[in-house]
Amino acid sequence: MPSEITDIEKFVAMSAKAKYCQVKRNKENVKLKLRTSTQLYTIKIESLQAEEVIKKLKCEIKENEE
Repeated sequence: MPSEITDIEKFVAMSAKAKYCQVKRNKENVKLKLRTSTQLYTIKIESLQAEEVIKKLKCEIKENEE
């Protein structure tokens, strides 16, 4: 079961241990899904803020094409 994170800095710190981060872009926001070996963590943020967060991540980035 995925866990939703609300703290951006905690999400970025967790990316060091993650396998990859999947990016899903919607009309209203961007959802980032961080996959670790045991858990899936998600965060919903605004589009403008998402680009800054994606640059800080320390794992592979996978864009979801839809």
